[in-house]
This record gives sequence, C-alpha cells and structure tokens, in this order.
Amino acid sequence: MKKTPDFDAAAGFVAGHARVVDRRLFQRLFSGGAGGAGGAGGAGGAGGAVRDAVAAYRNSDGGFGFALEPDCRAAASQPAAVEMALRLLDVADEWDPRLVSDAVDWLTTVAPAEGGAAFVEPTVAEGPHAPWWVPEAGHPASLIQTGQIAGVLHARGFAHPWLDRATEVMWSRIDALTSPGGYEMFGVLAFLQHVPDRPRAEAAFARVGPLLLSCGLVALDPSAEGETHSPLEFAPLPSSLARALFSEATIDAHLDHLAGGQRDDGGWTFNWPSWSPAAAADWRGFLTVDNLRILRANGRA
Repeated sequence: MKKTPDFDAAAGFVAGHARVVDRRLFQRLFSGGAGGAGGAGGAGGAGGAVRDAVAAYRNSDGGFGFALEPDCRAAASQPAAVEMALRLLDVADEWDPRLVSDAVDWLTTVAPAEGGAAFVEPTVAEGPHAPWWVPEAGHPASLIQTGQIAGVLHARGFAHPWLDRATEVMWSRIDALTSPGGYEMFGVLAFLQHVPDRPRAEAAFARVGPLLLSCGLVALDPSAEGETHSPLEFAPLPSSLARALFSEATIDAHLDHLAGGQRDDGGWTFNWPSWSPAAAADWRGFLTVDNLRILRANGRA
C-alpha cells in the first residue's frame, strides 16, 4: 500500500511551529485561503496573504532579506532570498509584478560582470548566517541562484533585461557543463524546465540530465544516509523534466520514504547540517508545507 502523510498532524505542526509566510502558504494551498482578491496575485487589486507575508521581508532597495532564506539571517538583500520570494509567490499563484520587478531591478545593481546572480553577496557578513554562505572570489555568476531565479521568471513570462543576460549566462554555462554539483543542478534543471527555447532546452537536458546519475548526485536508495539528494528534489512533480531519468518504481519508493519521513510532531526535517535553532525551525516549517505540496501533486495527499 502506498504511504500517505498524516495531514492533520502536519497542519498542527505548521500552526504551532511555522513562520507566518509558511502558514499562509499552507492556508493558500490546502485550505482554499486566497487571502485576498485574484488568484494570480492581482496587480492593481487587493493582494493575497502569501504575497503580503513575502513583502514583509522586502528591503527598501527592492531585494529581500531578513532570513526569508532561513540559513541567511542577515537583514541585507541576497539573491537566495529573492529566489525564495519568487518561489513562494509562484507556488501560491500570488505573483505580484511590482514586487518582482523591484527585486529583479535590485539583482541588476549587484549582478556579476557577466550577468546573472552571485551565490551570495558580501553583505551576508552583516548578520548571522550558515558557514557555507561564503562569497565566491571574483563575484562570478552562480548556476544555483541564476538558474533558479531565471527559471521562475521564465515560467511566469516575465520580461526584464536582467533575465536576458542571465539566460545567456545559463546557456553558456550549460554548454560547458561536465561535472556539476547537486545544488548547481537545481539551477540548471529549473532553467531548462521553463526557458522558452524548448528544442534547445530538450537537447541540453539530453546531455546534462544524465549527469545526475553519472556524477553520483542523486541517491537512488531512499534509505541512503547523510546529506543526499532524492530524485524528488530534482524531479518533484510528474511534469518535471528530470522525471524521465527515473523509473516509476524508484519514484514510488521515494514517495513512500518522503511520506514516511513525517516526524511524531507532524512535521518534516532536513538532512543537511544544522547550525542555528531558529534556522532549523524555519526550515522545518517550510519543508513541511513543501513536502505536502509534492506528495499531493503525486497523488499521496
């Protein structure tokens, strides 16, 4: 029998432990809580509750900070926080063109010389952050941030000069890709999933998609220990481009494992290093909502 989560226990965990933004997303996705007018975020109309919660993390420069990305707790704007903001607005279907445009305008002001977005900006040093948030020498574009941000912007049909340059960066990097890391592949796959040039995207995926397997970036065994990446992280939805790399049996086994990973308190946790109790709590709330979303999309919730 296929495993399913205890939805009521998850709802209780979210209510008792998650951030407001994650509670609002839970309401939006699972309780019919639009929180305002217009399911698509309604530029010019009353916005949704998720959009308003995301906006609370916005800085005066148009970017986002204040631990919207839980491991980067400095107030200053960061590309990773912009990516999280866009992700939440997209998943909630409360896309706000003004918030998005201001955030991408900010990305333009800090863009690497080649375009795109850096992994992290030096202002990360202004507050607490995970030890892996270290600015790269030379301030290069990051496949992780550039690809994920560009992917959601393309998914929404959002036009901006920053996106044009970021797209060029991604094509150039993908053309030369031979030994990526797992997190870099999140950016690559997000970009290829949504970039408008579908023939080129499909040809690129045919070459770089199998690197997930040949480079050992994905754990096919659901019980693999340590900081591993499940196939569901690269292909969370039935429509995900990377689903073609995995058998139905493999996906089913990982869905069983994901559903079975719910803790006694109703929430889910993570397998990467924990460095801050506040960050750990924030991640658990976010992941609980996101895992329910994935399980539901795959017929398990």
